[in-house]
Amino acid sequence: MATDKDAMFTFRGYGKNFVRVLHVTRTGNIHHVKELEVNTQLSLYSDKDYTHADNSDIIATDTQKNTVYALAKQNGITNIEEFAMQLAEHFLRNDSHVKRSHIYIEQVQWKRMADGKHIHAFVSCPEVTRTCRVIQHKNEKPLVTSGLKGFKIMKTTKSSFTNFHKDEYRSLPDMEDRIFCTVVDATWTYSSLRSLDFDWAWNTIKQCVEETFAGCPKEGSNSPSVQNTLYLTQKQVLAKVPQVDEMTIALPNVHAYPFDFSKLPQLNIKENNEVFVPYDKPSGNITAALKRRHISKL
Repeated sequence: MATDKDAMFTFRGYGKNFVRVLHVTRTGNIHHVKELEVNTQLSLYSDKDYTHADNSDIIATDTQKNTVYALAKQNGITNIEEFAMQLAEHFLRNDSHVKRSHIYIEQVQWKRMADGKHIHAFVSCPEVTRTCRVIQHKNEKPLVTSGLKGFKIMKTTKSSFTNFHKDEYRSLPDMEDRIFCTVVDATWTYSSLRSLDFDWAWNTIKQCVEETFAGCPKEGSNSPSVQNTLYLTQKQVLAKVPQVDEMTIALPNVHAYPFDFSKLPQLNIKENNEVFVPYDKPSGNITAALKRRHISKL
């Protein structure tokens, strides 16, 4: 068996995952709802719980779960970023033996019925999941990462892919016009949190994703490659949300190929641009992180 001198921890952490919270804010007869799934993780200064079976410093994962509900009741939930920062700061402030707190939250989207006018009835809107991650060390500022995931979007024209590299294994032809379908996963960090409206930032960034991908409603916009669309989205975000310092986007290709009607010669179909077969595997995976340049003032 290896001794303590032979090995060392490179990471330690424990917490509670999948803590589900539904919070209702009642402003008179107008109600607001937020549904969250929260993961907590704490790292302690001591490793005696691992190495010496000494549990005296452990904040039980059940206690962490209860803390989520307690702070939701005491503070309310304005947005997931502020709630995550409150949780992270709580564990660091209340427990001197905690050196690092890590909070991850996913928010389920709900929208009001009656075209957004109903005061207390909602419909689930699972088109996109809002996310945030807060990591904070003792006596340091929190690192806040916001995001969106599972945002499946598609356009049926104005997407091409041509003039790409040729070698002996290439079988894909140039495509002047194709279906472009993807599931957007994006995260971004902030250079400053001062006076930042997290809801405004998230909604603005989601709008940037949609507008860059789709273009204007009647004309659309050309996508010569997934890579270019991804980059233009990031540029748009950095231009519209000055607090964003870096943005990472992943755009997997969700392919849809025309059905081969040559297998059914009795139908005598010569052309097909209406019937497609969606494929999710294998898929292309295009990703990039774009960071704002900080020019020295020296």
